[in-house]
Amino acid sequence: MSFSPLGSARSAAPLALLCLVVGLAACTQTPFGRMQLSLIPEAELESQATALYDQMLTEMTISKDEAKRNFVLCVSNAVTTSLPAGSPTRWQVTLFEDDTANAFALPGGKIGVHTGLLKVAQNQHQLAAVIGHEVAHVLERHASARASNQAALQVVIGTTAAATIQDPEQQAAAVAMGLGLSEVGVLMPFSRSDESIADKFGLDLISDAGFDPRESVQLWRNMAAASQGQPIEFLSTHPSHSTRIADLSRRIPKAMVRYQRAQEAGRRPHCK
Repeated sequence: MSFSPLGSARSAAPLALLCLVVGLAACTQTPFGRMQLSLIPEAELESQATALYDQMLTEMTISKDEAKRNFVLCVSNAVTTSLPAGSPTRWQVTLFEDDTANAFALPGGKIGVHTGLLKVAQNQHQLAAVIGHEVAHVLERHASARASNQAALQVVIGTTAAATIQDPEQQAAAVAMGLGLSEVGVLMPFSRSDESIADKFGLDLISDAGFDPRESVQLWRNMAAASQGQPIEFLSTHPSHSTRIADLSRRIPKAMVRYQRAQEAGRRPHCK
C-alpha cells in the first residue's frame, strides 16, 4: 500500500488544531496515510452499524433476482478477499430492490447495493469501482472521523463561547453560528476529502482484486449522465462528477501497475 497523505490544506489546518485541543493520542493514521480524530470506539460503531443494517433488512425489500444477486455477490467477494492485511475478513452483502443508483458499506463488514445501481454500473469493473469506494470508507474509518470531528467541534465552540460571552442567550446564538460555519468551513471539506480518498483508495483496492481501474472513469461519466444536477461543490459534501473524473484519471497509471500485478497473480474475476 502507498501511504501518501491526502487532503487539502483547508481541511488539514482545522484537524491539526482539533488534535492539539483534544489530545494527540486521539488522532490516528489511517491505512491510506491520513491523520484523523478517533474518539469513537470501533466496537461501538460496529454495534450501531449492525443494528442499522438489521433494520434495513426488515424494512427494505431484498431483491429476489438470483442472477443479479449472484453478480453483486461475485464482485463484492472478489473485492473483499483481496483487501490489505488487518481488514475485515467476513462481509455480509445484500442486494436491495431500490431504483436509486446507490450502494453503501458499514463498519463491521456490511455491504448494501441498490438494484438501480446496476443500470449505471454497466459491467463488473464499474460495479467494483462503487463497492471498492464504499469499502474504502470503512477501512479508512470515515464514519468514526466524522462523528469525532463533530463531537470535538461542539466541545471547542461551546467552551470558547462560555469563556468569552457572559449572556446565556448570546452564548447559545454564538454556538449555533459557530456550528453552522464549521459545517461549511470544516466538516464539509473533511467529507469531500473523505470522498476523494475513498475514490483513490477504492481504485487501489479494485486494481489489487483484478478489476480494470480504467472503468471507474466511465462509471462516473455514467453517473454524470444519469444525475439531474448537483449542488455547487463548495456547498456539497461530495466532489463534482468532473472533479472525480479528473482525479481518477490522474491516478489510473499507478492503478494500472497494481492491476497488471493482480492479473499476473491470477486474480481475474469473471462476474456476469
